[in-house]
Order: sequence, then C-alpha cells, then structure tokens
Amino acid sequence: MASTNPSKKAIRDSQSNRSSGGQTVKFARRTSSGRYVDLSGVDYDMPGENSGDFTNYTVHIPSTPDNQPMDSSSMATKAEEQYVANSLFTGGFNSATRAHLMDKVIESEVSHPQMAGTKGSSCAMPGCDGKVMTDERGKDITPCECRFKICRDCFLDAQKESGLCPGCKEPFKVGDYDDDGGARGRLPLPPMANSKMNRTMSVMGSQNGDSFDSNRFMFENKGSYDYGSGVWSQDDIYDDRDRDEGLQAGMLESADKPWKPLSHVLPMPATIILPYRLFIFVRLVVLAFFLAWRIQHPNEEAIWLWLMSVICEVWFAFSWILDQFPKLNPVNRSTDLAVLREKFDLPTPSNPTGRSDLPGVDLFVSTADPEKEPPLVTANTILSILAVDYPVEKIACYISDDGGALLTFEAMAEACSFGNLWVPFCRKHDIEPRNPDSYFAVKGDPTKNKRRSDFVKDRRTIKREYDEFKVRINGLPDSIRRRSDAFNAREEMKMLKHIREMGADPLESVKIQKATWMADGTHWPGTWAVSSRDHGKGDHPGILQVMLKPPSPDPLSGCAEDGPIDFTDVDIRLPMFVYMSREKRKGYDHNKKAGAMNALVRSSAVLSNGSFILNLDCDHYIYNCKAIREGLCFMLDRAGEEICYIQFPQRFEGIDPSDRYANNNTVFFDGNMRASDGIQGPFYVGTGCMFRRFALYGFDPPNLEKINNGEQETRMLTHIDFDPLLTEKLIPKRFGNSTILSDSIPICEFHGRPLADDASVKYGRPPGILTAQRDPLDPSTVAEAVSVISCWYEDKTEWGGRVGWIYGSVTEDVVTGYRMHNRGWRSVYCITKRDAFRGSAPINLTDRLHQVLRWATGSVEIFFSRNNAFLGTRKLKFLQRLSYINVGVYPFTSAFLIIYCFLPALSLFSGHFIVQTLNIVFLVYLLVITFCLIGAAVLEVKWSGISLEEWWRNEQFWLISGTSAHLAAVLQGLLKVVAGIEISFTLTTKAAVDENEDIYAELYLVKWTSLMIPPIVIGMVNIIAIATAFARTVFSAKPQWNKFVGGAFFSMWVLTHLYPFAKGLMGRRGKTPTIVFVWSGLVAITLSLLWISINPIRSTSPAVSSSGFQFP
Repeated sequence: MASTNPSKKAIRDSQSNRSSGGQTVKFARRTSSGRYVDLSGVDYDMPGENSGDFTNYTVHIPSTPDNQPMDSSSMATKAEEQYVANSLFTGGFNSATRAHLMDKVIESEVSHPQMAGTKGSSCAMPGCDGKVMTDERGKDITPCECRFKICRDCFLDAQKESGLCPGCKEPFKVGDYDDDGGARGRLPLPPMANSKMNRTMSVMGSQNGDSFDSNRFMFENKGSYDYGSGVWSQDDIYDDRDRDEGLQAGMLESADKPWKPLSHVLPMPATIILPYRLFIFVRLVVLAFFLAWRIQHPNEEAIWLWLMSVICEVWFAFSWILDQFPKLNPVNRSTDLAVLREKFDLPTPSNPTGRSDLPGVDLFVSTADPEKEPPLVTANTILSILAVDYPVEKIACYISDDGGALLTFEAMAEACSFGNLWVPFCRKHDIEPRNPDSYFAVKGDPTKNKRRSDFVKDRRTIKREYDEFKVRINGLPDSIRRRSDAFNAREEMKMLKHIREMGADPLESVKIQKATWMADGTHWPGTWAVSSRDHGKGDHPGILQVMLKPPSPDPLSGCAEDGPIDFTDVDIRLPMFVYMSREKRKGYDHNKKAGAMNALVRSSAVLSNGSFILNLDCDHYIYNCKAIREGLCFMLDRAGEEICYIQFPQRFEGIDPSDRYANNNTVFFDGNMRASDGIQGPFYVGTGCMFRRFALYGFDPPNLEKINNGEQETRMLTHIDFDPLLTEKLIPKRFGNSTILSDSIPICEFHGRPLADDASVKYGRPPGILTAQRDPLDPSTVAEAVSVISCWYEDKTEWGGRVGWIYGSVTEDVVTGYRMHNRGWRSVYCITKRDAFRGSAPINLTDRLHQVLRWATGSVEIFFSRNNAFLGTRKLKFLQRLSYINVGVYPFTSAFLIIYCFLPALSLFSGHFIVQTLNIVFLVYLLVITFCLIGAAVLEVKWSGISLEEWWRNEQFWLISGTSAHLAAVLQGLLKVVAGIEISFTLTTKAAVDENEDIYAELYLVKWTSLMIPPIVIGMVNIIAIATAFARTVFSAKPQWNKFVGGAFFSMWVLTHLYPFAKGLMGRRGKTPTIVFVWSGLVAITLSLLWISINPIRSTSPAVSSSGFQFP
C-alpha cells in the first residue's frame, strides 16, 4: 500500500550484519495512518554500518544477575529478537520474504514481554513512531545513563552520525539500568557465604573502568560463576577451604554410583499369558480340523449355501490369524522420572551449573478449518502445551493453520495473552489438567492437595479471566467481520473521493476488494472471507509469526504488583510459540495433513531444531503435564537411539457412558497396541506421538558396528556416516536447498542420543553439552523458515517419499510408521498412570461411520501400494509384518461379513442350513471353538486392563462398521486404483460444548447417510426371515425345528450385534426417520421378489430326514 507520510525509520536488511548466503528480508513499517509501506527498497546511505555500529560502546562489568549491563552485541541481539517477535513474515514462490512490523496483533491489550505486539514506551525522538526496546520483564532498555528513551533505529542513526545521545548531547554512557531490581526477577538460590561475597565484591570494586580481569574473577570464585548467582550455589555442601576437594569427592562418588535405567520392561504374569497362548493354539488346531471337516462334508441339498459359508469361514480364519498372532507377546513398561531428573536436571560434576541437560522438544498442532475445529478448542490445547512440565527454554510450540484464517491467528494470539496468567498459575499451584476448560469442568473439591493459602483467591481470579477469554474468542468472528466492514467502507469512501477529485462521474459504481483486515489496520495476507487472488484457501503466501519469542535461559520470577495474581517466586516465562500457515498455490498438490506436518518439520528445524517432535491434533490436549518426560525416559535410555517414536494411547472425553459405538477403542489401544509393543513396536496412529526427528529424515537406525567397529561413540557424525550413498551433491535432492536445514540434521541426531554416563552406553553424547543457551532468533533465520514452507520447496526432493510424513494415503500416519519399522527402527508404547493426552471423538453414528470410512479407505490404499507389508524388507519382523498385513487386509473382510450376515436369512427362507444335519461332530467343533474364543477373550481382557463390556461393544461395532463403512472403503479404494478417481474426505467436526448444553446431544442426532443402507437391510431381512421361517415351521404338517433353530440362532447373533446401530436410528425419542423405513422396505421387497423368482415356493414339503436333530 502507498502512504504519503512514511515513518522516519526504515527497517534495515537483516543481512547487513550477516553473511550474504542467507535469506533476504524486506521489511515494511506501519505508519501513523495504520497502513504499512515497504521501505526495504529505499537507499539510506549507510556506509560502514557493519563495522561502525557500537564500536565506542563497551561494558566492563561482568554480566551477573545482580548487574546486567548492555553491550553492543546484546543490544543488537535484543533488537533483532524484538523485530522478529513483532513482525509477521510472509513469502513464497517467486516472491520476496517480507517482515511486516505489527504494533498491534489483537484488539485486547498485550502485556507479556515475550509476545508480539507488546505495548511499550514510545521513542522520544521527534517524528518517530517506534517503540523502545524492552528486557525480559518488559522494562524499557535505555542505552545511556541519562535514561533517554530511544528506539533501536534512532539509536543506530545517532551512533552512525555523531555518536552522541540525543537526550544529554554527550557520548552514550552505560547506566546501571537494572538498579530497579534486575535481580529480583531471578528465582531464589541458596545464599552465598559472606566471605565469598566479599571476595566477589572486592574484585568488582577493584576495576578501574577500562579493563576487567575475568580470569581473576573466575579464579577467586573457583571457576563457579553461573546463572542466578555470581557464585556457584553449593556453599551449603562444600566449605570454602575444601571446595576443590569436595568437587573431586563428588566426581568420585558419582562415578562409583551404579548406573540406573530410565525405563523397565514388565512382562505379563505367566498365570495369564501361558493359558492365553494355550487357548490360541488349541483354537488354531481345532479350527483347522473344523474347516477340513466342513470342506469334506458339503450340504448336497443346498450346495450354494454350503459353498458361500465355507469361503467366508476360511477367510475369517485367515483374518483371525492376522489379528491374533501379533498378540502373543504383550508387555507392560514403566518409567522412572526421579532418575531422569537426577541425570538431567540436577547439578553434577559434568554439569555443575544445574541447568537442564534435557534435549529440545518441538510440539506440533495442526488445524485446517476454524468452522469445523473451533478456535476455543485449539486455544485450550495450546495453553496445555505452554504449561507443560518441562524446561521452558527447551520447548517450542508450532501450530499449522492450513486454512490460513485470521480467526485462528487472532485466537492463538489471545491464547498467548491469556497464557501470561494461566501458565504461572498452573506452576504455582501444580494444576492438573492444564487445559483450562477441562480443569474448570472437573467435578470435586478443587482445594484437594493444595497447600497455598491463596489458592481459592487465585482460582477465582483465573476463572473470571478465563470466562472473559472465552467471550473474546467466541466474539472474534463478529469482531473481524465488523472491523473488515469498517475498513472496507473507509477504502470505498477514499475511492469515491478520488473519483470526485479526478472529475469522473460520481454516480459510477465503485468496486473494491472486500479484504479481511488485521487489528493493526492492514490486510491479512492469508485467506479472506471473500476469496480473491492470493487470498483464497488454496492460494495464499506462506505466513509465519513468532508469537512468543524464545524465553531467557534463566528462570524469571514474577512480582506481586505485576498482575491480578501474586506470582512471587514463580517462573513466569512462556515457551516459544510460532504460528505457521504454509504457502498454497493453484496447481500444486499440497498433500493435506501430511504436507502440513512436513512443513512444520522443516520450519521448526530452522527455528528451534528440537531433537524430538510431539504432534497433537487440535482437539487433543496434554492431560498429564509430565507426559514429555515419560516419553523421554525411553528415548534417552540405553539403546534408546534405536527408537523412532513413542506412541501414547488415545483417550477421549465426552463419550457417552455406555460407549455405544466403541468410540474409546480400548480393545485396539490397550490390546493390539500393547501387544505390538512386544514385537517391534506399535503403529503410529496420527496424534499423541513423540518422534525422534532424525528418524523422520529417512535414515536407518545407527549401526555402531559400521560406524565405529562396535566401540563407544560419543562424537557428532555427518550425513555420510549414516548413509554412505548420501554425498554432498545428493543432500539437496533429498532434503531441499536449505543449507540451514541440512546442517541441522547431524545436530539434532547428536543432541537426541542417550547420555553417555556409563560404559554400557555404547552410543551417546557427553553430559552437559545441552546446558548452553539457545541462539537468539534473527530475521534471516525466520526468512529461511518462510522459504522452506513455500509450495515449491519439495519439488524434486524426497519429501513425502522417503523423508518426513509419507504422501499418497489418507492414513499417512500408518504409512509413516511402517516406513520407519521397515528400515529397522523400533517404537515403544507408553501407557502412563495418568492419561498423557485426552481429546474428543465423534459420538454421532454418522460421524463415527465416516471416520471409520476414512481409516478403512487408507488401509485399502496401503494394500494396493508399495507400502503393502508383503513387500517389506527383512528388517521387518515376522509378527510385525502380520500386523501391517492385517492393516491392509481388514477392510476386505466386509465382503465376506455381509455375505455371512445374509446366510442365516437365506437359510431360513430356503429351509436349508449351512450343514446338512446338525450332527454331534459339528456341534462339538463349534463348542470347542466358542469356548477357546471366550477363554482367550477373558484373558485378553485381563492382561489388557479393559472390561468385558468394552470388549463386547468393540465386537458389536466391528460388525456394524464391517457391513457399512468398510465395504464402501473397498469400493472407493478399487475406484481409485482402477479408474484413478481421487477420494476426498471432510474433516471430523470437533464440537465445543457450552456448560449449559447437553454434552451427549450429538449422540441422539440422526443424520442420514448411504452407509446406513447395508446394515439396515441386513437387520430387516433377518427379522423378516425369522418371522417367515417360524410361521412356516409352526403351521407345517411336519415341522423341521432343527433347521429353524440353526438359522434363527445365527440370525439372532447378527441382530444382537446390530443393536447399537438400531438404537442409534431411533434417536432420543425412540422414533425412526421415515427415510429409514422407505429405504428398508424398498430393499427388502426387492430382495424378497428376487428370491421368489430364483426359488419359487413349492406345494409339497421335502421328506424329513430321520437321522437329523429333532426339536423336543
């Protein structure tokens, strides 16, 4: 946009202080009118800027917590960080990366100093609308002792032109700007001995202002200088006179301590697992004899009925083997969080500072449509992440908004603003769960186990703040619409005024673009409410905003006067939080969620490069604040370098008490997944999974024999050490052109290794290397992150094929996990005592069927692709291969299941059964198979920890989904493979329920879908068949009760499984929609007429076999 009164300041190119190899950033500046003007093309004649800035500005006092002066480098660093935090970066294909400085992110006031748009003092220079830089507590930073308030740009201009402070007209002099209490923000540490303090102050006072002997300072403090105190805080352990001796003794004591594992494998009790395996073996043997007997004894009276039943039974036996055999070796696991804390969070001889030595963790949250995924639900998930119990400086949270919606952007900004209170409140009172909506919905005494006397007052305050937060979130759609209407009307009036000034016809209609406007009065670069070029859901630039800049490395306590809650002695820092919306353009395949996840992987590698990645859906929040620590107990344990991911079970809220449609899916999560953990590991199921970043880059697990001939390895390796074929020339073809991204790969691998604190750890990293401060963000780094999320970046690379989330299937999660297992990695299933994560699931029958349809369609795609486990490598274990084969095969069971569900009705209609007579051999086989099935099911319930009711609900929904969604999935998959017809799915709606609404209202809502037709027909046909056969048998001269009992028994088996489906059709009031009866009647009549035409009713009854079973 144009502006007649641009601001005095021009935002300088971030590359002026850096090498020329990085990304170029063009800055834009907000003007007083609320618009922005691009100033990066203006020539501001700044000769020698690189060498001249801050050359006369020197600090001699050491940067201790009690005295934190600024030097030129820290000033420049803070400036870049503030610019990054206050800039909205955009860019993409054939466009420059721009950083739009934002004075205002949301309508409400922002107070946290880490957040974008934080209100600060205005620059005192005439004609300048910039803001004075602030420190980590939000206090103004002044580069001169006269306290003249000046922004970074004016400071640079003054340094370059005259070197004089505009306030006092003298050279810049460093003042003790932190005498307002710079040290009070630090969390208290053990007090220092007087003698040591005196020695420290004597060194400080002896400086003449021109030099500072840091060696002497460190010597007098025994090399113990560290954060939080000028002296190492262990005076209560070692006396001054024997400090060195104490350190040496501590090292020896640590070396003598036995090595402790972080996790344990707990095998199943033999009293449960041995009988369980015996039942499976007996059933397998009996099933083989039964099928052989069935094949050898056909029903000559109804050979077609016998043939269909035998084919179905053979397939069911094959499907049962695929499902049951991988369950032969279930295991339980436990973690030891105390050992994790001892190794990584406490001072040790290798880490005397006591800073956390834990690796960085990046958390991904994905969303696509704020209308189907309410922003309030997503905001609560983000708040639970920001409050997680993990070192704040090691956490980075990223949200991918695939819709590019301003509503999501401002909702996330509101969440960050509210997090200023919520996160310290959780830390102060040890709150669980840390999702505010779930926390306030918990029934019971909130004061239980709370020790602080001010908890009730604080809880009342935070509840009031959260209610206001919800009002702001829910009001955002109207607020954005009204704001946009107002700005569009203003633009229209300006256009009319311009027309009048030009002498044109004022009655001529004026057409302007109906833009969507941000809170600072500029166009939103993403999707507009009224789509236009470059502003549509599938056509907008890449957007990246660091909403919460990286926190300081040291704890920062709050103050009583800083807000409505007293956070004295509570760490008020917030983790880094980044909003990202990848670039989308027409003509590009963006690969849905998998493409969004890969964009997150690349951008996070550039910005934070956490060694581990935890991905969550927008409706899955952290229920256990120590969940990340639990997962890392496996990753950082001995041989943990072989683990590619930790899968947590999915737990759900808002499910009806009876779990009518098996939404909790406990048989799968507590049975199948726990059993897979005893082989090569569980499947990746899309959310609640912690990845090793290095494994996502397509490498095989480290092979110590090839790397270092089996010797202990603790050095950083290169790409070619892991893949000898990956030369420097091939790196861009695999990972893309970003050198920052490719250079980050060995680093994340090295940081993610187990701790080499014992000789038994053959592959690890030295202790203490992760205690260093993270490098601050600068504009060129953020510009690189924007570059790697552009729509063209993946062209001619292996992203989506070998690297990252795998493309080509709607169930990209299973395929991604399979590829890792196929390369030899193993995974671990982590079941915590307190659920790690909780989310929502569709409780409506139609939504549930569509969800299952999407999963099943992905399985069919897997079966017809090169990801079929039949084609797996030798690194895939046999039982693990069976598990993955079952994933691709199970939807095809639907065809056989539907036939088998019609067989009882056909038997009753025809008067024949699947066997010619109900003789004793058939009944014995059937009885033994049933007994083994029940025995194995009871024991499976025992070792998996589920209930019999949950097991039965799972059996019921298996038949419901198998006769509806699975069949449709097979048909859709065949259409895609044969005809190339792509399949599109809608997002599963995540509902945000108000306190006064019925949380189970969706359960009773009947929404018609064609998926309901097959089970309805099956139920109606079986009911009609039972009534017809019963009437015919009762009024027959010689009733054949043996055939009726056999057919009726299996018909009742089918109807019993369909009971939840029938109940769902009735709705809340027990009324079935008319369309259900219409469809059912038409189909049932058609099938009846078809059967009569094929097998007309005979006038005489067949002779009764005297050898058959007779009803008493």
